[in-house]
Amino acid sequence: MTDCYYCSMDTDSYVIENEYAAGYYDASPSSPGHFLVFTKRHTPDFFHMTKEEQQGVNDLLMEAKELVDKDHHPAAYNLGANCGTAAGQSVRHAHFHLIPRYEGDVENPRGGVRNIMK
Repeated sequence: MTDCYYCSMDTDSYVIENEYAAGYYDASPSSPGHFLVFTKRHTPDFFHMTKEEQQGVNDLLMEAKELVDKDHHPAAYNLGANCGTAAGQSVRHAHFHLIPRYEGDVENPRGGVRNIMK
């Protein structure tokens, strides 16, 4: 599928990958170290993923966390996926945001990702 951002991505851009998924640092990060993990197979969202893809994504999210911990030393994380246009999904390919959070990055972190997204 050539008109899909993730399907047309150059595999040299991958920082991590396995049989089912790949990941890289977000080019427009919400915070330093913002990481994206996505399925290699084109599928619209989490609810259309196979169990193997779900496990592959989960494995890479854990690997990404280790990389971000080492390189950026965040205090916490938000983990998210938008599933469907009404939920704010702009790229209809299953992908997941690992967003590092830092002490003082917002005045009151209550509400999580709602306070960091612009």
